[in-house]
Amino acid sequence: MDKNEEKYNETEHIEESNQATEETASSEAQDAPMTDEQQIALLQEQLEREKKEYLFLMAEFDNFRKRVVKEKADIIKNAKGQALEEILPIIDDFERGLKAASETDNAEAVKEGMNLIYSKCVKFLEKNGVTAMVTNGEEFNEDLHEAITAIPAPDESMKKKIIDTVQTGYMINDKVLRHAKVVVGQ
Repeated sequence: MDKNEEKYNETEHIEESNQATEETASSEAQDAPMTDEQQIALLQEQLEREKKEYLFLMAEFDNFRKRVVKEKADIIKNAKGQALEEILPIIDDFERGLKAASETDNAEAVKEGMNLIYSKCVKFLEKNGVTAMVTNGEEFNEDLHEAITAIPAPDESMKKKIIDTVQTGYMINDKVLRHAKVVVGQ
């Protein structure tokens, strides 16, 4: 054997004997009864480890919560951008319609253009889950309607029913987006 191998074997032997000594000491410590001071020290050590682990988990959870809040805000911001992007062609149609209306005396052509733009707006709303409420002749419901005035009912069957709609109400995914402003029969 050369000198390097001898040093390696000697180091290995020392490590093995140190490990055996530690194992013997720990088994003797387990066999020997612990004093109150030793038990307190051991419990304090365990408590410190648990505290560190708890603080680590709390910090990890806080980072997770912040990341989720940021991601949610980004999703909402991007959704608004997508919705507004879909409105731009309708705005372009309005601009062309206004320009054409100022250059023509044909009211029917202007009316037809406005109806086309209106239908595009309605399609955009429907695509995004928004629907108009049907109110005339329906029973008044304070969860869906806002009564702006009450008038005498033309007949008994129209009492507490909606006679006229002043402003259309809208629902989005079965939730009220805007209450309908209505006239109710008394």
